[in-house]
Amino acid sequence: MIEKFLEGNERFREDDFKKNPDHYNALASSQHPVVLWIGCSDSRVDPERITGAQAGEIFVQRNIGNIVPVHDWNFATVLEYALNHLQVGDIVICGHSDCGAIKGLDHESDDAYVPLWLNNAMEAKRRVETRIQVPKTPEEEDLRRRLIEIENVGLQLEHLRTYPPVRAAEKEGRVRLHGLYFDLATGELKKIF
Repeated sequence: MIEKFLEGNERFREDDFKKNPDHYNALASSQHPVVLWIGCSDSRVDPERITGAQAGEIFVQRNIGNIVPVHDWNFATVLEYALNHLQVGDIVICGHSDCGAIKGLDHESDDAYVPLWLNNAMEAKRRVETRIQVPKTPEEEDLRRRLIEIENVGLQLEHLRTYPPVRAAEKEGRVRLHGLYFDLATGELKKIF
């Protein structure tokens, strides 16, 4: 697989890098992304690919379930750097269909870390389950999961607003927060919050 990636890099260098020298020369010494993208680690949801963004436009933080953990030093440094040093004007939280993290909310696990991480999304599941009846068909179960995926984006936006740099930047009008949802079956990316 690594050989395939190295061959792909050669194609990238020939088809893109060498044809856009000014763009890549500028990126070699600095970056000026316009958005901080908080998305899922899912390999099917590549932010640059699904948005058509160029290299250097998106500052990316990905993790299982597009989660904004409360009181997390690693995550806080990403926010602080994006807002105070890169001066991004928008922060996106992007959820997606068929999310394994959301499916994981329904299952016990012997993993040491994944269940602890998923606790950051459990409230989304609770909120949806208080609004709908218990699913009786596979279609109703699919709808339930989709509703939880969407609710999780809203919950993570709430978590995002607990961080002082985000609250200050939003209050001062330096940043806008957005909730997006990507449908793997249709390829559609849409704003939901």
